[in-house]
Amino acid sequence: MTDLAGKTVVVTGGAGFLGRRVCTILGHAGAKDIVVPRSADYDLTDQNAVERLYDDARPDVVVHLAAEVGGIGANRDNPGRYFFANMAMGLHLIEQARARGIEKFVQTGTVCAYPKHTPVPFSEDALWDGYPEETNAPYGVAKKALLVMLQAYREQYGLDGVYVLPVNLYGPEDNFDLHTSHVIPALIRKFVTAREQGAPEVEVWGTGSASREFLYVDDAARGIVEATLHLTTSDPVNLGAGREVVIRDLVEMIGTMVGYDGAIRWDTSKPDGQPRRMLDTSRAERLLGFRAEVPLEEGLRRTIDWWQREGMR
Repeated sequence: MTDLAGKTVVVTGGAGFLGRRVCTILGHAGAKDIVVPRSADYDLTDQNAVERLYDDARPDVVVHLAAEVGGIGANRDNPGRYFFANMAMGLHLIEQARARGIEKFVQTGTVCAYPKHTPVPFSEDALWDGYPEETNAPYGVAKKALLVMLQAYREQYGLDGVYVLPVNLYGPEDNFDLHTSHVIPALIRKFVTAREQGAPEVEVWGTGSASREFLYVDDAARGIVEATLHLTTSDPVNLGAGREVVIRDLVEMIGTMVGYDGAIRWDTSKPDGQPRRMLDTSRAERLLGFRAEVPLEEGLRRTIDWWQREGMR
């Protein structure tokens, strides 16, 4: 077990949607100082900035959550940027962790790293069985390369680096920008706006036939901290809820919960993304004792309530 008592922990992305929750739980776990680098002060894609961050913070543990990421549209528009930014951030942070003898390095991966046609549920052993879905492959491959780096650094240098793979996250305070958000906040915003404006229909991308799995953000944060404390291998560990949901069913569920009674128009010229997605979470349960606690319906209700109360201001 990694004892955080009296330790300094750097949490990249710690001011974000997931990061704020991770920082809170790390504090409860005993961390003395939690340092959250801001992009205005430290460009983590730049080696010199990363060296300066380590000089300034002198961390014992690093939890790397920061990423440049978005939905299908954003991934299609920014494939080069998403590859470079995510690869460069992890590359510099891990190398400096090695050079400075950091006690523990925690890397968050992405479900987008899995092959396009992975058998459901996705087992960590299937990670290398094919190429990722094309629309988010640059992002997924960059993140997967960092898994290889951590495994190689553990073998050669003894760096205690661990790697968790969260499935799609959602919850209050998510990104609700329609161009860069993921599916749940985008749908919530579309349906609430349509209800408020009395719009006769809502347009949704794709055919609705694809499936996804969604993990409530508080559950994901808890799983990441459990990995920080207890994970002792660089083998990847899935973090998921263990429930596959067809997008068409999700759309209808959100529309009903929001109270929208208009029509849904499917824009089938837009991509569905990966055909199916659900994780095998048995390794997380075995190694970390981790199981998701918030059911999808409850998480959606909390997220919708937050958007209607706070996000629409």
